[in-house]
Amino acid sequence: MTSKADFNADEWSTLVEAPVLAGMRVVSSGRGGTIRESLAMAKVYTEARRNQGASELLDALASSPPAVSPQQLQGGGDIAALSSERLREALRLIGEKGSPEDVEQYKRFVLSVAQAAAEAHKEGGFIGIGGKQISAEEQAALDEIRAMLDAQPTTPR
Repeated sequence: MTSKADFNADEWSTLVEAPVLAGMRVVSSGRGGTIRESLAMAKVYTEARRNQGASELLDALASSPPAVSPQQLQGGGDIAALSSERLREALRLIGEKGSPEDVEQYKRFVLSVAQAAAEAHKEGGFIGIGGKQISAEEQAALDEIRAMLDAQPTTPR
């Protein structure tokens, strides 16, 4: 089983940032609802903490405060590019040091954070009537994240 101890501080930071950045990628693709979307992402972490024991790696990940440096987001930086970069690096790290099961669990966790952000706020409509659960822009961001996750092979240790 892979644990937090298998990664140095910079590597661990990358693993912790990637799910949050994937969620922020979805949030930034649409307009409005950032508070709801942030709360929905936090609920994924809370739920993961409730289900402790399934994976030592995910237990540690869910217990680590998800944080993104404000410097990374200042100046209107490209959140999509930053998210993609961090996610690719995180997948590389977990692929090198984790078991295939750890890789799959990490991918599911990242996708669940992004999906929660997408589903947190209805897009369009009027005063809560009508609209879509996930906007076309959010769906495109989810599709990009899903494609990136599927493109990363699980390499046996």
